[in-house]
Amino acid sequence: MDFGTNLWRNGELIKSKEAKISLINHALHYGSGVFEGIRCYKTERGTAVFRLKEHMERLHYSASVLEIKIPHTVEALSHATLEVLAANKLESGYIRPVACFGENKMGLNPHGADIEVFIAAWAWGKYLSDDPITVGTSPWIRIHPKSLQADAKINGHYVNSIMSSQWASNNNYQEALLLDYNGNLAEGPGENLFIIKDGVMYTPKLGTILNGITRSTIMQLAVDELGVKTVEKTLVPEDLLNADEAFFTGTAAEVTILKSIDGSQIGDQSNDISNKLKQLYADVVEGRVSKYDDWLSYV
Repeated sequence: MDFGTNLWRNGELIKSKEAKISLINHALHYGSGVFEGIRCYKTERGTAVFRLKEHMERLHYSASVLEIKIPHTVEALSHATLEVLAANKLESGYIRPVACFGENKMGLNPHGADIEVFIAAWAWGKYLSDDPITVGTSPWIRIHPKSLQADAKINGHYVNSIMSSQWASNNNYQEALLLDYNGNLAEGPGENLFIIKDGVMYTPKLGTILNGITRSTIMQLAVDELGVKTVEKTLVPEDLLNADEAFFTGTAAEVTILKSIDGSQIGDQSNDISNKLKQLYADVVEGRVSKYDDWLSYV
């Protein structure tokens, strides 16, 4: 995969091939970093980044959880992102900002380590299938909220997601679904979960899941454009089995409809509301719905 010719690191634009770190790097050894996943889209007005400010605000929030003091404002990071996209002449793709503890300190307490901040961007198409996908319930539960700060995008947290994704692939599922420590529905390895029953949309409440930006987008679009309200509540596996429709949301996954869970088909697969939301989301991020244009940052 081509990860782009240029990236931004610690305040300057550099060539990707010149970006090097020491093997004695705190984040490499301990996962002590935070990141964001952001998409940009080709629109009639040029390349546009979706909800850039919100993503950089969450990067700062996640960093605060790990006590990483990012020496760049949300505005500076947003501007740097647009610089990277322009330098790489990227019309659409994926953007990865990272802030982490770097060199000059080893041991579990990272205080005193250098702070590394970088932004990369590359062309990346569909993360999951455009068609409804098969999902299996992971044997690994979502991280316990009393073990780690579940709503922060901390690098080390994603070992939990990696193991679930590997399990899904090894068992011929296209994606995994994780339960929480009480056996309730949580989320996918990198996606939030929604189910629809009798015209009402439901999603697991916050606490053991990531407060996804795509999640909040879909909740707003559903009520504003379709008149479908979302109820945030504790959901059990039987709720998914008995759902009329279900889908994942995420920056990479966008809106991905679920075909089955553990081999059992979900609903009759007409997916009326899910398909409308999927198309609506595509129209919004690609700049075809002017009322949401303030969600787009143009290069």
